[in-house]
Amino acid sequence: MKSNSGTGDVHPTEFNIAAIAKLEEDALSGRSLTERASDAITRSAGSFVFLALHLTFLFVWMSINLGLVRGVKPFDPFPFGVLSVVVSSEAVFLTIFVLISQNRMARQAEKRAHLDLQVGMLAEQELTTLLQLQQKMCQHLGVNVSDEKKDVSDFAQTTDVHQLARELDQQLPEH
Repeated sequence: MKSNSGTGDVHPTEFNIAAIAKLEEDALSGRSLTERASDAITRSAGSFVFLALHLTFLFVWMSINLGLVRGVKPFDPFPFGVLSVVVSSEAVFLTIFVLISQNRMARQAEKRAHLDLQVGMLAEQELTTLLQLQQKMCQHLGVNVSDEKKDVSDFAQTTDVHQLARELDQQLPEH
């Protein structure tokens, strides 16, 4: 299937995939140094390797400080005060990095939602225009398109998105 919407000989699906990939690439390349570092740290901290290293670290620390390793003097006896400070500090920093990454992802999701809304509104406008043209052609040809259950002309009216948003706010339950 060929498209004549400015995509040349590219199939519309391939064109759309390429466009989405480009948007994602642009979003990733537009990250700040802090966001890149946070994403890398968050990605690493969320891995099985990170978990395995932590479990190993904790096992070794506790083994040494419980006196289970001969020839090594305990330096942080039970209840492991230094270990608690180290682990708590790490948790604070990991939380900050995760929040930085989540904030970036939330901004990106908001941009996608705005783009999706814009595309949806354009599609609605295009469909409304097509329905209006089709109604005019039917009238010109003397074809009756009215239905007792639903008047087709209702769909040919422009949708007021502000009114629709107000109605949704009134109808949707609070969380």
